[in-house]
Amino acid sequence: MLRALFCLAIALVLAACGADPRFDPQPQVDAARFIAGGPTYITLYTGINDRNGSGAHSALLINASERVLFDPAGTFEHPKAPIQHDVHFGMTDALVATFLDYHARDSATEKFHVIERTLIVPPETAELIMQRVKAYGPVPKSACANSISSILRDIPGFESIRVTWFPIQLGENFAELPGVTTRIVDESNDNIGQHNTIFVDRRGNRVN
Repeated sequence: MLRALFCLAIALVLAACGADPRFDPQPQVDAARFIAGGPTYITLYTGINDRNGSGAHSALLINASERVLFDPAGTFEHPKAPIQHDVHFGMTDALVATFLDYHARDSATEKFHVIERTLIVPPETAELIMQRVKAYGPVPKSACANSISSILRDIPGFESIRVTWFPIQLGENFAELPGVTTRIVDESNDNIGQHNTIFVDRRGNRVN
């Protein structure tokens, strides 16, 4: 039996960039902070629309002194992950799994998978990237890849990243960095059992 169940009503365009700005109170953010420990790293997520092969979204998970998700102009929300502008706090393993399940899905009307690319970086690099995403401010609609590529471009060691508006181009460019590991996430391995969250569309139809 599910320990917790969050039914989130979401539009059928949920994989695209297009959310409105949100800034939750600082005490809520402080209470949700999550420290994952282990090596410091960043993970670039690239959502792919399997119906037409286009890039649907880009997001960046940063494991530094805390773990946060930079989801620029994203539509993902969860009651346990407060947001300030486009930075989601409290990203536990369960919430990361929820985010992946939100974007990797296969239904009668849509099909998406996510390319997950991870790079271990020095603690000071992870911290710098985290500070940059926190300071970036609200990202305009459809500017997910542009914001991430602009931030990374100015980080030492990431000078080869080209500023782009296109998630697929950003993902391919990121994959050229030495040490990047890649995983494909789809409906077969998006680990719904790790988060006990059900997503429904506006008609009440389950989409995960």
